[in-house]
Amino acid sequence: MTSTEAERLYPVVEDAITVSGIRSPYLYAGPADAPEAVVFVHGNPGPAEDWRRLVARTGVFARAVAPDLPGFGCADKPAGFDYTVAGYADYLGAILDQLGIHRAHLVLHDFGGPWGLTWAVGHPERFASVTLINIGVLPGYRWHYLARIWRTPVLGEVFFRTATYPAFRLVLRHGNPRGLPQDVLTRMYRDCKNPAVQRAVLQLYRATDATTASSELLQDRLRELDCPALVVWGAHDPYLSIRYAARQRETFSDVEVVVLDDSGHWPMIDNPGAVEQAVLQFLSALVGGRRPHSA
Repeated sequence: MTSTEAERLYPVVEDAITVSGIRSPYLYAGPADAPEAVVFVHGNPGPAEDWRRLVARTGVFARAVAPDLPGFGCADKPAGFDYTVAGYADYLGAILDQLGIHRAHLVLHDFGGPWGLTWAVGHPERFASVTLINIGVLPGYRWHYLARIWRTPVLGEVFFRTATYPAFRLVLRHGNPRGLPQDVLTRMYRDCKNPAVQRAVLQLYRATDATTASSELLQDRLRELDCPALVVWGAHDPYLSIRYAARQRETFSDVEVVVLDDSGHWPMIDNPGAVEQAVLQFLSALVGGRRPHSA
């Protein structure tokens, strides 16, 4: 990718897709019908909006898609959805099927990691590469303090019910030294106070044990696939320790690891320039079937 291409922003289009009666808005850019695409998968609290700028930049050289998944963003939040890792992996796969995406370069953050990687090992012929942003295979992982609250009946409900904006902002400031933009904080707090989002978060965390969340059981299968991987990690993440960044080499042999010393859990938001530089260089060398030089 040339320096001129790297600076361009492709127009981002908003659309929606319905899978099994559940509506999911999504952002897209680039050639709308290309069978190969870069697929951005958010985590908790999401949503796809976190990826807007990266979608715009990726659209210059590839099809880029970023959906809101059930329970988050502007997607439907039905009580009957399967709010588990397997449920989200199946739903993501159904989106890719319906959009005609046969070769996927996954860009995953937070819970998007286990969702996307679970889909990937079940569809190795369609899994082209993975970019892991503050997520990965996490041997020996233990839940962070917020997850422990959410996993505890009654306590999790009380946490959401009593959360105030100043307290919420203070919690997010911990581990995010660069800070998050005001509009992002406002959106996150609004979602935090939405009862349907609360239900999705509590059900997801309570249905997931630490081993499943860490994708530890996927490690052997991912090693066999030997797909190119990029790891981008904000060093001040209070939920997922920086020590796991280098440990991704235990799973991915063809991997580049980029550590952002002054970023937190959302580096694509608090340090977009550094994230874009790493991610776009990696993806632009891969789209079309090429593999980048191993780091």
